[in-house]
Parts: sequence; C-alpha cells; structure tokens
Amino acid sequence: MRPLPAEIVHDPIETGPYRMAMGLTIVAAREWFEIDTLYPAELAEKSRLLAERHAEVFAALPGSEAASDEALSLIADHLCREHPDWFVRNGDILTNRLTNEARNLRDGHPLEQAGRMVQEDLCLIQNRPEGPVFTAALLCFPSRWRLKDKIGRPLADVHAPVPLYADRLATPVDRFMRHLRPGRIAGRLNWSVVADPALFQPTGKFVADRNASITADNAADRLFLRVERQTLRRLPVSDAILFGIRVHVYPLRRVASPRLADAVRALPADIARYKSLPAFREALLAWLATTGEPTR
Repeated sequence: MRPLPAEIVHDPIETGPYRMAMGLTIVAAREWFEIDTLYPAELAEKSRLLAERHAEVFAALPGSEAASDEALSLIADHLCREHPDWFVRNGDILTNRLTNEARNLRDGHPLEQAGRMVQEDLCLIQNRPEGPVFTAALLCFPSRWRLKDKIGRPLADVHAPVPLYADRLATPVDRFMRHLRPGRIAGRLNWSVVADPALFQPTGKFVADRNASITADNAADRLFLRVERQTLRRLPVSDAILFGIRVHVYPLRRVASPRLADAVRALPADIARYKSLPAFREALLAWLATTGEPTR
C-alpha cells in the first residue's frame, strides 16, 4: 500500500499592510482533501470526540438531509477514485485501509459518516431567503468557536464577532456563496498564533491579559502557528455549499520568519485582540527578531 505523504506546510503569511479579503484560489479536484501522515491520529481524535462530546461536534438541522446525502456520496466517490489503494467501495460498504475499517455508508448520519473519512471538518451552507445559512456540520477541530452558537444562523451572523467583517466581507462572501459554480473548488488560508496545540479549541478568542509565563526565551517552544486550509464546493443537486476545514498546527520553530513578525505587527489592534495575540505578542516578536527563514 502506498505510504502516506508528509504533512504540507502551508504558508499563509502575506507581507505589506493588513488587508481583509477572501483571498480565494482555485483548488484542483485531486487536491480537494489532504491526506497525510497525521491521518490515523486525527481520525482517531475525531472518533473520540464523537463518542465523548457528540453534541458539541455534530449538528444537523431539518432540511439539510439531501445535502448531507449528496456530500457523503461525492466524498466517497472522490476518495475511491483518487486513492483506490486506500479506499475501496463495494455497494454500501466502504473499506478504509488506512484505519482498517469497513463502514456501512447507510449507518448513521451521512455528514458524520463523511467526516469520519477525511481529516477536514465539514460544514454545509444552504441558501435561504435571509442569505446563506449554516445548516449542518461535523466540527471536531474548531478554532475558538462553538458549533451550538453558530448552527442555523446566516453567515453574516456567524461572523459577527470578526472585526471588520460586516463592513468589508459580508456582502462579497454572500455574493460568492450565491455564484460559486458546481465543479469548481475554491480555497483559502487563514492563520493565528496560539499557545495551545490542541485541535479541539472551542473557546479562547479575545484574550487580552498578558501571559507572563511566555517569554522571548521560551516562545519558540510554547507557541504554534495554527493554519486553516478551507475549501468550498457547490453540491450540484442540492445546491448547498460544502465547506471543508483542515487545521494544521505547526511548531513555531518550523515556520518562524521575519515575514511572520511583519504580519503580526501589521494586524489592526481589534484583529490582534480577536486572535488573542496581546497575551504573548511582545514575547513572540522578541523571539522572531532572533530568527531567520525556517528550514523546511
């Protein structure tokens, strides 16, 4: 069986003045989902969270059933087509050779079944009279937000805590959600620096108090760059948008560079507070000042 590839190190850091934009790119169909050496551990963590904290990591509203079915079918077909040595389907049974599981796709909720096969979290967004609405998700690796606070709300409300979103992104995002064409996969990256490497982080935004335990001397060992690789794809039959979120947590030593320091300095104060950077900003910048470009 083909070995798993190494985790991709994504570089989301932009230079120059801070610019709030969607920053979309085109994703090749084969690259819709990432599968790497972290797959077994991350799928095991998903299974643990679904067993122990199901209500926190999964939700589906009435009316999302058809879109969930379509998402599962599309993902199962994609995995078996693009990775036939890892995924094999026989009728309703999909065998995952990476986890040594044979899963009946008819058992359980289809969006949960789909999320148990990929490292990405999966969210469904459906157009309603009030705009694009968040209607279902398997969200095991949230970046400081809680599913119960967002499910059933229009995207403008979902992103209400994000500084500048209402003024700069709400209208372009809603327009994009209406006009994304089937067969086209859009992607984007976002980033934050965190002091906790855990994938499951439902809280932690707007931390303003300085964390005195993080210093320039230990920042390299205490801090991490958390990157979300997001994908958006319209489901052609149900017309829903399937939103995938792959979370990467890189040790700071692996990705530190002068460009990261410039990006941290360029963040407006309200965005920095949203990302909880004041807790260790000065220690982070002091350590980054001692580094060069990372070796990858």
